[in-house]
Amino acid sequence: MTEILRYAAFTSTPAGGNPAGVVLDARELSDADMLAIAAELGYSETAFLHPTGDRQYRIQYFSPLAEVAFCGHATIAASVALGERIGPGTVNLTTQAGPVPVEIAVGSTGGIIAILTSPPSSTRPASEEEVRPVLDALGWSADDVDTAYPAHVANAGNDHLVLAAASRDRLADLDYDFDALGKIMTERGWTTVHLFWAESPSVFHARDPFPPGGVVEDPATGAAAAAFTGYLRALGRLADDTVLTIHQGVDMGRPSLLTCTTIPGDSRVKVSGTAVPID
Repeated sequence: MTEILRYAAFTSTPAGGNPAGVVLDARELSDADMLAIAAELGYSETAFLHPTGDRQYRIQYFSPLAEVAFCGHATIAASVALGERIGPGTVNLTTQAGPVPVEIAVGSTGGIIAILTSPPSSTRPASEEEVRPVLDALGWSADDVDTAYPAHVANAGNDHLVLAAASRDRLADLDYDFDALGKIMTERGWTTVHLFWAESPSVFHARDPFPPGGVVEDPATGAAAAAFTGYLRALGRLADDTVLTIHQGVDMGRPSLLTCTTIPGDSRVKVSGTAVPID
């Protein structure tokens, strides 16, 4: 029998954060088995670990519809689950997007904290041809976009369209055409559309539609947070060692807190968070 764990990531309560499935030993499972488990759970992603050595694992991520190269919240969930069983220290994960080391530590309140180092980040400006149909699918006008933050396609393991909302109210009022946006994203190879509003230069609110995975919205998206942090640094809006706070999931009733840190001389990003079991 395969043991399937359920954790909520980027939260200290099971009612918040982003739920993820975790299978700590998936060596006997085929890709079809893993996809079936992910589809039955219905979470945005489930992480499957294949032990390869001492604190070393190959990890795969499946949404209900397909395999995903890298997933931040499921990495945090799986790492916390590991930390509860094997203790603090570094675990080395091999993803389709490259190596992802994770530092597992005990927090001040006694809970486990996981700090992943993302794949290298990169970003490029999005063209008007790419952005216009997305705005149509979102039901946004040009006035709904904050032009102080140009639209980009950012990557830290997966591609995400990064799009700034002009106001917190615009971000909160998310009612998009699921099929139309999903078709655009699938054609472009985008994992999520990372919609955000800047509360301050280092505090942001975000929402991430995820129709290619069969999910209307992610309550917390670690991979997109890493890509977004790289985007801000590329724009010259973040200095090295800047700590970035991202609030996500609030508008869907699952508040999440993601903390991202740049690394001097390195395009990778550290993303940290907690996770708790879901009963």
